[in-house]
Amino acid sequence: MKNNIYLFNIQWHKLLDYIDDEKLYKILYNTIRVVIILILMYIIIKVGNKVINRFVEKQSEMKFSLDERKSKTLGAVLKSILKYSVYFFGIFIIMEMLFGIQGLTFASIGGVAIGFGAQNIVKDIINGFFILFEDQYAVGDYVTIQDKNGIVESIELRITRMRDFNGDLHIIPNGSIREVTNHSRGNRGISVDVDIANDENVDKAILAIKEVCNKFKDENENIVDGPNVSGIVQLKETGTTIRIVGKVKPMTQWDIEMELRKRIKDVLDKENISRPYPRIRILKEE
Repeated sequence: MKNNIYLFNIQWHKLLDYIDDEKLYKILYNTIRVVIILILMYIIIKVGNKVINRFVEKQSEMKFSLDERKSKTLGAVLKSILKYSVYFFGIFIIMEMLFGIQGLTFASIGGVAIGFGAQNIVKDIINGFFILFEDQYAVGDYVTIQDKNGIVESIELRITRMRDFNGDLHIIPNGSIREVTNHSRGNRGISVDVDIANDENVDKAILAIKEVCNKFKDENENIVDGPNVSGIVQLKETGTTIRIVGKVKPMTQWDIEMELRKRIKDVLDKENISRPYPRIRILKEE
């Protein structure tokens, strides 16, 4: 044990002899500068994000304002540009400070990097601009991309973040996006099927459902057309199926269908109109 301590002390003194005061001062000086640059990068990104958020919130009051989804998309893109710009210049300053790499040399290294492995990054950025300029989708839209469904959380220069209804976050490179189905553009259709027992009066049931639909339309501003009773769409062994259809604003179809089903059930219960259920008929031999 004592020998190990003795050897350690020898090695430590040799290291101190090798690192003179000037070298030690230079290492500490450069370390402090790097830490200051990293702190400044962090502050610039944080402050910049707050400024962008404020701009997005205030732009609705401007003369030429964007809608809410396009405003959020613009904010996400500006944050992405800010982040990548700060990272690029911060790394450039640190490399120039530590290794003496000048601008031309740094640009040459960047060119070699692009030639060997950064083509996909450039492709992602270019395709990201096309997505924005062509307004293929915006933040908050419900889309299908590469067989994945979800709500767009952000559109950045390189990637699109989309969260599905299970809560999973999908990060998709913009360069790999070939086909997009946007479910949030235009009014959405709704369809509600209601089954009643075969021995119930169909006309009575349709009249009760129509009254519910008329009242529901007056109370809900998200309904564009209907809901209307389309008619009988299926005759089953134990029941009759009545279909109600309509059109609503994007992203509201699920809530409206669920609320409409509840109201129809309540009125059918109130009118004592029963739904179909399995029945067993027992024949008695005489």
